[in-house]
Amino acid sequence: MSINITMPALSPTMEEGTLSKWLVKEGDTISSGDIIAEIETDKATMEVEAVDEGTVAKLLVPAGTEGVKVNAVIAVLAEEGEDASSVKAPPSGAAPKPADAPPKPAAGSPSPTVQSPAITQTVTTVTRADTPLPSANAAGGRIKASPLARRIASMKGIDLAAIAGTGPRGRIIKRDIEAAKPGAAPAAAAAAPAQPDGLILPQILDDRVYAPDSYELKPLDGMRKTVAKRLTTSFMQVPHFPLTIDLELDRLLASRTAINAAASGGVKVSVNDMLIKAAALALMDEPDCNASYTDKGIAYHKHANVSVAVAIDGGLITPVIFEAETKGLAEISKEMKDLASRARDRKLKPQEYSGGTFSISNLGMFGIRNFASIINPPEGMILSVGAGEKRAVVDAKNNIVAATVMSVTLTCDHRVIGGAEGAKWLQAFKRYVETPEAMLL
Repeated sequence: MSINITMPALSPTMEEGTLSKWLVKEGDTISSGDIIAEIETDKATMEVEAVDEGTVAKLLVPAGTEGVKVNAVIAVLAEEGEDASSVKAPPSGAAPKPADAPPKPAAGSPSPTVQSPAITQTVTTVTRADTPLPSANAAGGRIKASPLARRIASMKGIDLAAIAGTGPRGRIIKRDIEAAKPGAAPAAAAAAPAQPDGLILPQILDDRVYAPDSYELKPLDGMRKTVAKRLTTSFMQVPHFPLTIDLELDRLLASRTAINAAASGGVKVSVNDMLIKAAALALMDEPDCNASYTDKGIAYHKHANVSVAVAIDGGLITPVIFEAETKGLAEISKEMKDLASRARDRKLKPQEYSGGTFSISNLGMFGIRNFASIINPPEGMILSVGAGEKRAVVDAKNNIVAATVMSVTLTCDHRVIGGAEGAKWLQAFKRYVETPEAMLL
């Protein structure tokens, strides 16, 4: 029976993508795990793995095709022993049902758990007409499971050995994991808020205001569309408020100079690296602020996963420093440089820019003194960092002196964090910034 290879969802926000390049051709034999294509999403260009084996019978979508919808059939495999030349392409425009789609529950049975869009698929999805009955999965000690199923099982604490797969040749797939009794689900698995319906008006230019020949219209790319949609939704649906505070940076700048002078191996710690560490420690000191709102309750995160806004062509992306509270400044510096570099080349994997619990956006290098960012759902707070500049301040002896001062604004989701909680977090953050030695304790 032929196997349809469909356009995978490679990011939480992906609805369509560009099939940039085929790495196989018709007649090639492929195995599970082989890289078969490169797909450009709204955030990155990614390699796609096969999840089954067979002979490439037909490539239905030419390389370079834009706007390929998620779950559209892009190729067809012939199984072992099947004549590839006899394989027929599915009807044009058919919307195949992904193999990993959860089955419809029987009458009277509970609905299956809906998986969070924060968990993304990084391999092709296959569909086939003959779905085998559940059977023993382990063959020769090897458990057959799709990478997506393995990742979800790991996050839910489910033992794959105890699951009977219903995918091709008994492979464990997403719906098998969702049907299993989960362990403690991660906080990040909270369902994203529903998209507003009919609330966002179409944005058009009135010819009575701007003559058609008075401007050049550049079409929106996938990233611009996604950023616009997510930020509009966040601004409309998340009740937010800002808190602004001034920080004195002189001791932190002196510490940075001393750290870089003592560092080896080309390590160069930036002010932003130190702010990431300070923010992570403050989140550990004030755990009520390391939280996300869900319709079922407040998710309190166990680690400080700090998202850092990076400007790239066509928009921005937020790579994540995971468990930043556990990492030293040298490690944070090295990791951040690598993530930022690959972000600009659109080479990040979805798991590298999703799963954050808190965000930092720094425009200080552009001379911006003060600004407030829009919250990055499902995170509960985002910190906007302005420029450090010399200002007149009053010292402990009531003398007016010059000091390097930086203004920061914390935007909070009021459903999760109250004004007092946000203020306490800023106090903790201020302590680490103005007394950087405290980061060593």
